[in-house]
Amino acid sequence: MAEISSSHPHDLRSPILSPPFKNKTETEKICIDDMFQKYCGEFGKWQLKHFILTSLAWGLQAFHSMVMIFTDREPDWKCVSGMECSAGGSVCSMSPESWEWTGGKAASTVSEWSLICSDKYKVGLVQAVFFVGCTIGAGVFGHLSDSFLGRKRSLTVVCALSAIFGFLTTLSPNYWTYVLLRLLTGFSTGGVGLCAFVLATEPVGPSKRGTAGLSTFYFFSSSIAILSGIAYIFQTWRTLYMVTSIPSLLYIILVLPFISESPRWYLVRGRIKEATMLMATIASSNGNHLPEGVVLALHEEVSNSKNETNDLDFVDAKAGSIVDVFRHPATRIRLILAVALNFLGSVVWYGLSLNVTNLETNLYMNVLLNAVSELPAFMLTAVLSDRFGRKPLTIGTMWFSGFFCFMGSLMSNIGVWKVIKMVCGVLGIFGIAGTYNLLFIYTTELFPTVVRNTTLGSTAQAVQMGAILVPFVVVLGGWLPFGVFAVCGILGGMIAFYLPETLNKPLYDTFNGLEAGLA
Repeated sequence: MAEISSSHPHDLRSPILSPPFKNKTETEKICIDDMFQKYCGEFGKWQLKHFILTSLAWGLQAFHSMVMIFTDREPDWKCVSGMECSAGGSVCSMSPESWEWTGGKAASTVSEWSLICSDKYKVGLVQAVFFVGCTIGAGVFGHLSDSFLGRKRSLTVVCALSAIFGFLTTLSPNYWTYVLLRLLTGFSTGGVGLCAFVLATEPVGPSKRGTAGLSTFYFFSSSIAILSGIAYIFQTWRTLYMVTSIPSLLYIILVLPFISESPRWYLVRGRIKEATMLMATIASSNGNHLPEGVVLALHEEVSNSKNETNDLDFVDAKAGSIVDVFRHPATRIRLILAVALNFLGSVVWYGLSLNVTNLETNLYMNVLLNAVSELPAFMLTAVLSDRFGRKPLTIGTMWFSGFFCFMGSLMSNIGVWKVIKMVCGVLGIFGIAGTYNLLFIYTTELFPTVVRNTTLGSTAQAVQMGAILVPFVVVLGGWLPFGVFAVCGILGGMIAFYLPETLNKPLYDTFNGLEAGLA
């Protein structure tokens, strides 16, 4: 065989075939938060539209939750002409023929079914049963929205059920049917707020998420103010339930078709294509561009991309449940503390709200003032939370409310002290409204995406448990209600010391990502 000359232009080690053309575009793995900051925009035109449309659902929850203040009220009554009657006395000591309801029996459930005197407890029972339904619904739909149903479809289901049960309530033939339908309405309503909150805030960039999350409560309080006007116009309880159920139906038809699923939910479910397409749409709507070669990935996958492990176990991403929360030490402690905080805050908020209705003024004006007094608190927490952090503000607002509740417990109901006590109650509501608002965004940031709605459902259940107990505290009268609220506020501030700060921290997608971030 002839010897090959070393001067041959091709060395033996050179490949016979040229290597295939290699795309010069490098693949860049990037998590959602970084993609928002680098390419999509953290809160552009797309997020603003999505945030407003999604947060409108808070109005539906406000209507279904607070309508009972008006439908279950005790109307005014008057003496029947020509009968023995004492207008300043109690109807319980009078004969039924000597007095009548001013607005007729159709004014409220109390007048229609005579829920007075020995049956007065039934009014509180309806309220408690409604919040029991909210407790169950928050847990059920919190889990469903994290699992196969998703955020948007869960919101659709709860809105539809709320509308159906609200309409059926207007047909209640008796008290016990009414109780059952309020239980079912509570079951659906319990999932509205948490589904809307997570769906509204997850597509927002990290530096804007706090302000956006805190702003959702404007929709809730503003809707309560609107409800007071609606109730003033429609002063029969069946009509009021009908009118306040219509917005849920309209929301499904007119608003939900223009709302998108959360890109984070797509991602943790392994639906990378849908998540990337949605992020590209967000970038385009905001006047930006998502370049080729950018691959959306979970936070821990990005962290591991430079190491030997590039495979992501999507079982961890999909299998989030309350059991998983308790299996991981960090999230277990966080959940216990978050549940305690939400329970204590609920007792103070609902308790002070009920005390406001005891003022000797017009009921509709009382509810309006109660709602309006919360708006400045929301504004302050939205501004200050991104400056001072979630933790210090939670401590400060709970102690602020607790202090004024303590001052209120020292005041009597005589003369000028009664006015000071009322002012203490308003300032207490102001403080706890800021806490209640802040706890939603705080809880959202404490837990990974795979269990975010599940944990929010658990804290929402704690809120409803507080709401169930509040009527029993309020009826004690005297200094005790304010004293109980003061203890809850001060204790809540102390508990908040043991939670970590989440300001400007990543919104982790899975347990592995959270634990890697803590390492």
